[in-house]
Amino acid sequence: MRTFSPALARDLAALGRVNEGTSIESVLRSVTAAVAVGVPGCAGGTVELRREDRLTLSASHSDLIALVDREQVLGEGPSVEALATGRNVLVRDVLLDGRWPRYAATAVRHGVRSALMLPITIEGSTLLLGLYAVRPGAFAGGSSDALASLLGEHLAVALANISDYDDVLTDAAQMQEALAGRSVIDQAKGIIMHASGCSAEAAFDELRRLSQHHQVKVADLARRLVSEHQAKHGGAVPSP
Repeated sequence: MRTFSPALARDLAALGRVNEGTSIESVLRSVTAAVAVGVPGCAGGTVELRREDRLTLSASHSDLIALVDREQVLGEGPSVEALATGRNVLVRDVLLDGRWPRYAATAVRHGVRSALMLPITIEGSTLLLGLYAVRPGAFAGGSSDALASLLGEHLAVALANISDYDDVLTDAAQMQEALAGRSVIDQAKGIIMHASGCSAEAAFDELRRLSQHHQVKVADLARRLVSEHQAKHGGAVPSP
């Protein structure tokens, strides 16, 4: 068989384009949809990503999620074998394959007759791609190494881009929080200065003393002070 169509390489390359709506889950969903269309004979796909003790599972069809879940409960099947050995596992015909009889019965009930499991290691993460077909022998010909290499290359880029994008969003959120905290602290300083006639430096020292005494953050204490002042004075806050 042809391992994959030229369109699959194009679809996988698109995974590297990260935007606001991109997540690991959305990337994995795109992978399962792409292989179901781009791999000849493939009727559906699953992806299991094990990353930092977290399992993320995606599938092109709900029946395949049920099959993977059942396989994990049984503790036997091609996915279990692929994860344990780190090698590709091919099932030419589940009705004739005697390695996992309980899995075979479940697979047939879900309309699966052949399967191919490709374990891929990406920067400390383990990704298992499952290809499923409704007829026997769908993945019997050709090498799966090229497909595994293609997936590993593009998924490594996609996951790295998601991680970098998340870092940027986190930094931006932290900066925004810091700016918001600085603004409310300035407002609280203005309230203290207006009430006591002290300097801005003395007002901040008082805020810090109170925060240590009450064991709360300076910004949280400032928010409480500003909120109480606005409740009493109709929202007016004196400038520092």
